[in-house]
Amino acid sequence: MPDSALNPGPVVRAALALELGDVRVRGPDALAQADAGALGERIARDLAGFAPAAATLDLITVGAHYDPVELLRPGWPLHREIDQLAARAPGEAGGRVIAFGAHEGRLPGALAPAREHAGGPLRLVPLLLRGDAATTTAVADVFERDLMETGMAGAETALHAQEAFGLVIEHARYLTAHDLLAMTALQYEHAGIAPLWPVLETALLSPTDEAWLDAGPEPLVHYTGGEARIALFSPAAWRARYAAGEADEARLQHGWMHFEARQRQFDAVLRAHAIPVRFDHCPDDADPRSVIG
Repeated sequence: MPDSALNPGPVVRAALALELGDVRVRGPDALAQADAGALGERIARDLAGFAPAAATLDLITVGAHYDPVELLRPGWPLHREIDQLAARAPGEAGGRVIAFGAHEGRLPGALAPAREHAGGPLRLVPLLLRGDAATTTAVADVFERDLMETGMAGAETALHAQEAFGLVIEHARYLTAHDLLAMTALQYEHAGIAPLWPVLETALLSPTDEAWLDAGPEPLVHYTGGEARIALFSPAAWRARYAAGEADEARLQHGWMHFEARQRQFDAVLRAHAIPVRFDHCPDDADPRSVIG
């Protein structure tokens, strides 16, 4: 997150990860202010147990849970939103717990969880630590080193989250944003989406940079200018690029259908992470890299 007058200095982006035992059991997506505050106090106590200096930083969180794709987006919009809302909170900075809850069923700002991403087995409560730059950096170093291995939430925190959200929680643990990235990369590898990960990672961590996916039989993708551009081929152009020498019509038809399905899959994954997607038609006689370049 870049520094600004509204958002000065370094921050620690993290989340309380709730691994669900039964996704069919579900209560409210958002907690009322009292429950959100109680959850925030318990989170602050847990984090101070991992790094005592965390108690001197402001903890900012929200009484709601989200799908990982809602956190893993360019610019970290959920973390940015709670940070900007906290900038208006009264009181002296340093050691505060700022937890946003729902009023009449509605969360402030742009904090409402997306209904289209509800129902997954992993839900995340975003949290952010902010304060003295040196302390924040030191706490971040401890969390990056230790949370993945030792960051189980306290029993009181897990029980409060389970009861307040009406969920069946098997495990509750803390993850930094980088931990979450690493875990998601592994999940995408297991799901067969590993070839797309360098494009996603560039968009999330270095959104002003460029990245290419140019490795057959995968679709041709170029991330540039903050959007992912995907090359559209005619069947003949696809055959020339990806299946030259193949004469079996059944295999060609199957390969073409798989390629189109793969394009739709990549489009859906990119859009879920709020990365704009543009499809560019590539004439049969054109260099597709130059078309989407």
